[in-house]
Amino acid sequence: MDIRSLLNGQLKLRHLVLVLTIAEQGSIVAAAKELYVTQPVISRGLREVEEVLGAPLFERTARGVRPTAFAEVFIEHARAVVGHLQQATQHIAELADATVGSVTIGTHVAGANLLVPRAIARLKQERPKVGVYVREATPDRLANGLVSGDIDVVVGRLTPRPDMTDLRQVALYHEPFRVVARSGHPVFDLDHTSLPVLRGYPWVMPVAQTALRGELERAFAREHLELPEQQVDCSSPLALRTIVAETDFLAVQPYTIAVADPLLHIVDVRLKGIGQTVGVTTLPDRPPSPSAALLLRCFEEVATDIRKSIGATTGTGQAVPAGAAMP
Repeated sequence: MDIRSLLNGQLKLRHLVLVLTIAEQGSIVAAAKELYVTQPVISRGLREVEEVLGAPLFERTARGVRPTAFAEVFIEHARAVVGHLQQATQHIAELADATVGSVTIGTHVAGANLLVPRAIARLKQERPKVGVYVREATPDRLANGLVSGDIDVVVGRLTPRPDMTDLRQVALYHEPFRVVARSGHPVFDLDHTSLPVLRGYPWVMPVAQTALRGELERAFAREHLELPEQQVDCSSPLALRTIVAETDFLAVQPYTIAVADPLLHIVDVRLKGIGQTVGVTTLPDRPPSPSAALLLRCFEEVATDIRKSIGATTGTGQAVPAGAAMP
């Protein structure tokens, strides 16, 4: 594509939004409904984009449309452009009126119980009128939301993302996992607890292909043990809590969640190599809005208190320095 086509107005912002919506919705019909326009408007706009780019962007299937290899590349850049424009609009609005603004936090379990609510409370003390929105989703959806500008900062377990090298991950604290059971569980009547003994009970296991599942499998393997015969794979924190609280199932939980839940009790057994580094993920090439910058500072302040609490009660100290960038 000739760069001059960008100057003469052939490729417009609405084209970027249109392509992104088609990709997200999976069909022309659904994209039209999402954007409150007719199907011919969507089809015509798509043809215009394809003519400018000189390449087909979607293939028709029995269930809708599927992005081509050309579309995958275009979508990645379109999402970034739209995200930059959204944040630029937000920055200007906050500069015009410093008493207002908004910030959107993406989270997935880790940090959602202490770090996020306490940081929000601090933010609201300093800027009561700032709108705060918390979205919970899977890590891949949160990363896409960050790139598209729908999310300002992602909070959660930090794991390397080779597929998205443009993300900046900063560690805030490290916490171990503990085995938990309900009050009155038979395991608390034992004179000695160990992983071979605990294997005899039913377990709620992390779902396959997650970092925690891999760590737990390796913990059993180090003891030359097979995984528990009775197990339920679960990705829902609420379902896990209810199962453990009302049955004889065991599970592993982050230390800060385990000690704060009155229905769960920590089993006296240590699992080596099972823990998580909690931190924030942002885009290094996109400066935060005033509200987001203040929120990041609140995260750091709250994380300092959490590190001290974990170190004092577990004897682990500070495993990860505050602000340490992850590779």
